[in-house]
Amino acid sequence: MSFREEKERIVYLDEEGRELAVIEFPLFEEGKAEVTHTIVDESLRGRGIAGQLTIRMAEKFRREGIKAELTCSYAVSWFSKHPEYRDLLIDPEKEEEKAAGQSGGACRIPVHRKK
Repeated sequence: MSFREEKERIVYLDEEGRELAVIEFPLFEEGKAEVTHTIVDESLRGRGIAGQLTIRMAEKFRREGIKAELTCSYAVSWFSKHPEYRDLLIDPEKEEEKAAGQSGGACRIPVHRKK
C-alpha cells in the first residue's frame, strides 16, 4: 500500500492501485486551502490511516506555504490535538472554537468555491 500526493488531495492506495482513503483540500485562493473531507474505507478504520493522510497534508502545506481552513470534522479534531501544526491554520482561534463546539462526526458544507 502506498500514498499518492496530488495537487489538492492525498490518496492511500492498495497494491492494485485502488483508492482506499483520501484527504481533500481544494485551494480557494493563492496559498489557502479548505480541508473538506477525510474518507477512509471501512476495512481500514482504526489503523491510523486518516492521521497519516493528515500529517502528509500538513507537511505538504508547510513545504508549499499553504494555510488551511477546516470544514472536515476529522481535520478540526486532528488539528486541535496537534498544536505543533497550529501555524498552518488561517485563523487558529476560529478552528479552536469549531473543535470545542464539535458534537458530531459529519463534515460541514464547504465554505469556499474553487477558483
